[in-house]
Amino acid sequence: MGDWHHGYHYGVRPCCEKKGSKVCHLCEVKHSVPAIVFSTGGYTGNVYHDFNDGLIPLYITSEHMKKNVVFVVLEYHQWWMSRYGDVLSRLSNYHVIDFSNDKRTHCFPEVIVGLKIHDELAIDSSLVQGNKSISDFHNVLDKAYWHRIQGWIRKEKEKALLSSSPTLSALEEDEETELAKYKENKKPKLVILSRGGSRAIIDQHFLVHLAEKIGFKVMVLKPDRTTELAKIYRVLNSTDAVVGVHGAAMTHFLFMRPSSVLIQIIPLGTDWAAETYYGEPSRKFGLKYIGYKILPKESSLYNKYNSDDPILNDRDSINANGWQFTKKIYLDGQNVKLDLERFQEQLFRAYVYTISERSRGLS
Repeated sequence: MGDWHHGYHYGVRPCCEKKGSKVCHLCEVKHSVPAIVFSTGGYTGNVYHDFNDGLIPLYITSEHMKKNVVFVVLEYHQWWMSRYGDVLSRLSNYHVIDFSNDKRTHCFPEVIVGLKIHDELAIDSSLVQGNKSISDFHNVLDKAYWHRIQGWIRKEKEKALLSSSPTLSALEEDEETELAKYKENKKPKLVILSRGGSRAIIDQHFLVHLAEKIGFKVMVLKPDRTTELAKIYRVLNSTDAVVGVHGAAMTHFLFMRPSSVLIQIIPLGTDWAAETYYGEPSRKFGLKYIGYKILPKESSLYNKYNSDDPILNDRDSINANGWQFTKKIYLDGQNVKLDLERFQEQLFRAYVYTISERSRGLS
């Protein structure tokens, strides 16, 4: 994790064999496939760490077993299993074992303790059997969520058919309505990942208006810990571009289609983290990445400190004081007020790129 999380407590309890113990338990449950032991403690609950420290390493460690593996979980949390159960079912054919609460003695032909991790939200295909990559992990997500998405689409179509009882006036308007719908659906789609609390975009409605003026069909998405991941996946996998301020929600770029556009708004003092955690990984994933570093005048900190304050013009010296300073000042202590005249250049770049990609797909 580099220096960004130095000093932060992970909160994972160690699991170790008791030295000198000669107790030999009889096997109560015999398994014919290996086990992988891992924890859902620590940073879990933060979507970045759920994927970076959990799901992607679990995929790297287990993929070659072709689902013939049992997951044994330390620090078992039911909410984590409920949230990511769809993904786990694509990685294993077996029920997950709660290490702490399952008191039976399980015997396995092989046990792997811990997970392999390559880089931030990335997979080094040269280190994986079959040269599997982050794109293959994306395919796992696609299979995990597609069943739910198909169900929603089917219900929406059924509801639309039941509610459609055309009148004479409606029939007369059909041609005009269909033309309007066609034009709207032809527009590139842009999703704005909205934040509450810190690092929020002030006057976000102006950004929506600007994007619509450029030619995008805009949707504002505000995911939280209770939002079903399949719903987020459905939205982001069908969009052409995403705009968001640096933060854990940017992890959802893994739900996007390769060749889509990701615009990350980078608040003051977060340059290194923005590039390390989302910029470089999104390029490896195959996205067109655009990083937008805000100016001091675009930060709410500009109204709190003098223009010559190191917080505004020497952010590296502030970050050098440690994680708690960075978190308090730059992560928890600022919002963003975009210079829309400056930012529209990035939106226009994204628009031109998406139109070009669409044309290439039709040729």
